[in-house]
Amino acid sequence: MREALVAAAFQLFVERGYEQTTVDDIVTLAGVGRRSFFRYFPSKEDVVFPDHEGCLAEMTAFLRASRPAHEPVRRVCDAARLVLRMYAENPAFSVQRYRLTRKVPGLRAYELSVVWRYERALAEYLRGRFAGRPDGTLRADVVAAAVVAAHNNALRSWLRSDGRGDAAAEVDHALAHVQGVFGPDRTPGTPAHDPAPTPTLTSADHTNGTNGTHQADDDVVVVVSRRGAPLWRVVQEIETALGHAPSRTTPAD
Repeated sequence: MREALVAAAFQLFVERGYEQTTVDDIVTLAGVGRRSFFRYFPSKEDVVFPDHEGCLAEMTAFLRASRPAHEPVRRVCDAARLVLRMYAENPAFSVQRYRLTRKVPGLRAYELSVVWRYERALAEYLRGRFAGRPDGTLRADVVAAAVVAAHNNALRSWLRSDGRGDAAAEVDHALAHVQGVFGPDRTPGTPAHDPAPTPTLTSADHTNGTNGTHQADDDVVVVVSRRGAPLWRVVQEIETALGHAPSRTTPAD
């Protein structure tokens, strides 16, 4: 029934528009009652993101199952790949949802709240692993934000290409930068180096979104943001610095 409600909702969103579709419209098309709808989804917004609660629970369990031998930065990068797997399992649905969230401001705001919960899960794990270190809490929060930003930058590139290409390779490349900067072989304050060979540039991942030019992969970009700035603003600044047209939201991204 859950899948039937999601299918009915997206059919109506495409035909009528999100704002013009009501919960009553969805349950009528799905052939169920309102009570059944709210048993699965607290709101109409939740039917657009039916898989995030399960993915967040899976990520949390994955991090809780970590052992001391797990390198923490690599571990949170692997946790972020669980989100990618969720998107990649159903590319058509993921692209359709991406297009819908670009059109509806309320859904963009909802999506940002979901991204924030993923980031908090990563940060909480890292705070535990970095406890007792100088600036351990700061490092945990910065690494968590970097993982989310890198993952979502690559994920959005894949979604903008209508799900073509190798999403896992794009995300691996982005997360390799995070591991190169914050991984175990890096001492704070030392220069960062590209952690992996640079792949061939494609328009989906390294094309400047405003003028169509390409940027060198070995550039080091530093973005300074106000401490209280919302996550979506920080992501916009990172995208702008990297030469991508700001998407004004994250899937996350």
